[in-house]
Amino acid sequence: PQSTAPVRQRIAVLREEFERLERRRKRIAYVDPVDIRFNRFDAQPVPNANAVMFCLMDVSGSMGEREKDLAKRFFVLLHLFLKRRYDRTEIVFIRHTHEAQEVDEETFFYNTQSGGTVVSTALEEMHRIIEQRYPSNEWNIYAAQASDGDNFVTDSERCIGLMDGQIMRLCQYFAYVEIIDERESHIFGSTDNGTSLWRAYSAVNQRWPNFQMSRIANAADIYPVFRQLFARQPAFQKSA
Repeated sequence: PQSTAPVRQRIAVLREEFERLERRRKRIAYVDPVDIRFNRFDAQPVPNANAVMFCLMDVSGSMGEREKDLAKRFFVLLHLFLKRRYDRTEIVFIRHTHEAQEVDEETFFYNTQSGGTVVSTALEEMHRIIEQRYPSNEWNIYAAQASDGDNFVTDSERCIGLMDGQIMRLCQYFAYVEIIDERESHIFGSTDNGTSLWRAYSAVNQRWPNFQMSRIANAADIYPVFRQLFARQPAFQKSA
């Protein structure tokens, strides 16, 4: 069997990244979840100390190591944010190509997959898991989704239906980050331009104040985008 040493080494690096970001959080204001600048993050938590973070990621062939690394950095920041905000935090990892599955952390970040991209399968899997394990009256539900924007064209409309009809009414907050090539930054400088998934989620963004979206082109974008997403989060109360 193939040696697992490289995988373990990369997981160790991820753990070190968590620790480094925790130290950085104590020094840098905008990474600190209790900093006054986060007072604008006014979602109304369910009155309990439980939070679950859903990490959704496209792992099809178009998502290479660069894209996965940028996604990982964003997930790490959100996890640190929630750990400071809640006594108990769980993470659910959902990866997808043309089908979705819940996996462990190692598989999520380091196992490669082939196939097309059908984003709605990840949303369906997230909803199924919420229904089975995380009732919204007992858990504060957060989601972070990372993708390069590729999706089966007709599926983007289905994503809108799932977000409007099922997902967003259950979530405290849903953050979508689209990872683009640095060479495409000037093309996608306007939020009016984008993939079918970006345009679909733009419609969701207009209707749900607890949904935010942004683009990331390189590692230097991570902290500013994280700060930007949470700084503009308005007050929101989940539907009953």
